[in-house]
Amino acid sequence: MKAHRLSTRRTLLATTLFIAASAVFPWAAAQKASTTAPAWPTKPIKLIVGFPGGSTPDMAARSLAEPLSKALGQPVVVENRPGASGNIAADAVAKATDDHTFGVVINGNLTSAKMLYSKLPYDPAKDFSLISLLTTAPLVLVTTPNQPDGTAFFDAARNGADKWNYGSVGVGSVGHLGMEYLKLKVGSVSAVHVPYAGNPAVVTAMLGGQVQMALVPPGVAMPQVKAGKLKAIGVTSSGRSALVPELPPLSDAGLRGFELEVWTALVGPANLSGAAQARLASEVPQLIKQDETRQRLFNQGWRAVGSTPEVLKARVKSELSIMGGIIAMRNIKVE
Repeated sequence: MKAHRLSTRRTLLATTLFIAASAVFPWAAAQKASTTAPAWPTKPIKLIVGFPGGSTPDMAARSLAEPLSKALGQPVVVENRPGASGNIAADAVAKATDDHTFGVVINGNLTSAKMLYSKLPYDPAKDFSLISLLTTAPLVLVTTPNQPDGTAFFDAARNGADKWNYGSVGVGSVGHLGMEYLKLKVGSVSAVHVPYAGNPAVVTAMLGGQVQMALVPPGVAMPQVKAGKLKAIGVTSSGRSALVPELPPLSDAGLRGFELEVWTALVGPANLSGAAQARLASEVPQLIKQDETRQRLFNQGWRAVGSTPEVLKARVKSELSIMGGIIAMRNIKVE
């Protein structure tokens, strides 16, 4: 009986000491609890893309999905929710609560959207966990095959007045803002903007004669250029791009200082768990830079980046000032 009472006292003393230690050193209790927390991920991953299948953001997402699935040991499903220049899909990601829903978004969803939409259902600055800058690419200025090259093309665009149209994937998209920037640089170009649901639709409209020019990603432009169905005037990079080394930069046609890129990024909702953020921030940059994935993206017209969250945050901040200036100068709004 005496031994039993002694054992009981020791148990009570040990329990009391643990509770006291937890109060003074809460990290000790948290560390003990973390060892029993379930590993992430615990179910299939969903990547939401705000553009149709076959679009360049869709191709970037699908290039990531397979290696990410192997690395995480869970299926990774790409879900297309096109509309509103990708903002419908971005909003779905911002409101996700399952810790397994992410988005592959484009520039505008994280930068210009807030300035363009008076009733944007999400806040780009507050509603996302920024994970990685996935891919970048310059845009290619394309036109119909019957148009002249170089500076003569811009003369034709000026002479076309408002009888010329240009296409983009939507109001406020990089293609739209880039063309307005181009019009400011060239001067006296009055081409009218016509928005479409995706770059494939822009190309189809150009092939059908509904629009005369557009800024589109290399992966969309070059198959048509090589087939002789479209003509490439140049790229929006500062010099020749490894993605399309055969094309001159638009600066060679007199547009000095005209630089523009389209990019994709992986984001999650702001309430994303620390475990998910840490795992993806570690895995995704490596996966994107694997030889097979990098080459696949290159063939689609993308340069693989795979950045840290900090690099993505810096990119968003930098582009906000540039796109904001164009939006203000042209008074661009989405009703």
